[in-house]
Amino acid sequence: MTIVEQGSGMPPQAAPDLIKETTTQSFVKDVIEESRRQPVLIDFWAPWCGPCRQLTPVLEKAVRAAKGKVKLVKMNIDEHPSIPGQMGIQSIPAVIAFVGGQPADGFMGALPESQVNAFIEKLTKGVPAIGEPNIADILKEAEAVLAEGDPAGAAQIYAEALALDATNIAALAGLAKCYLTTDAIEQAKQTLAMVPESRRNDPAVKAVQAAIDLAEQAQSVGPVTELEQRIAANPLDHQARFDLATALNALGSRKEATDQLLNIVKRDRKWNEDGARKQLVQFFEAWGGADEATIDGRKRLSTILFS
Repeated sequence: MTIVEQGSGMPPQAAPDLIKETTTQSFVKDVIEESRRQPVLIDFWAPWCGPCRQLTPVLEKAVRAAKGKVKLVKMNIDEHPSIPGQMGIQSIPAVIAFVGGQPADGFMGALPESQVNAFIEKLTKGVPAIGEPNIADILKEAEAVLAEGDPAGAAQIYAEALALDATNIAALAGLAKCYLTTDAIEQAKQTLAMVPESRRNDPAVKAVQAAIDLAEQAQSVGPVTELEQRIAANPLDHQARFDLATALNALGSRKEATDQLLNIVKRDRKWNEDGARKQLVQFFEAWGGADEATIDGRKRLSTILFS
């Protein structure tokens, strides 16, 4: 993976496209279409406008300081009156912010530098600057690497995301999952403990917590062969079957684990206070709603419960 380090990107003055003049003909391309990639400010001005001459250098400085989070497009209303007319611009300077192809905010008059900076900061919150890695892209890459069976590599990528945002819930949950995949249960628990209490119900956090609980349960059950022998000797030994399901899940045998718990539900729904069904629900939470084993298991469980 290659992530561009902060400070190694193109300097603002080397990115001339950050600031440009537009015309009636190029307005759609320069403003509407471009705003679907990042916010764009359209500055309506005229050569005879004194406040415009005060505002323009302030705008340009603020846009360059934003390092690519926003672009500035200037339109001379004397040469191109139709667009400002359509937008109802009655006085200048007027600055309109476009986001996602639509006007999103704006201001009139020559604001001081501090207010212009605050306006741009509010507009670009969460938008990566040129040369800054995008956390969403980093998280996607980490998920892909983990899915390919490389938890160590995925952990390094999640750590990079946390270096940018130490409180990122998806990164914390992902890193905990990496530890869990390598049986480092204590490290997984320590990582998940960094999640604020108010975010403990986040689906990603709940899934990893469920997986940690199941992994700890698996440590306390006997070997698979021993449990299978107990069930062969007594098919009604629900505890042995329950423990076997827990052990099989820890080995990644999800369908087989589901089979054992469904067998208990079929034979004795009330066993251990509905323990088999509750364990299945915990399996599903740990595996995730989109997992094939979860989808199949839920269908089979519903068939048993409502037949």
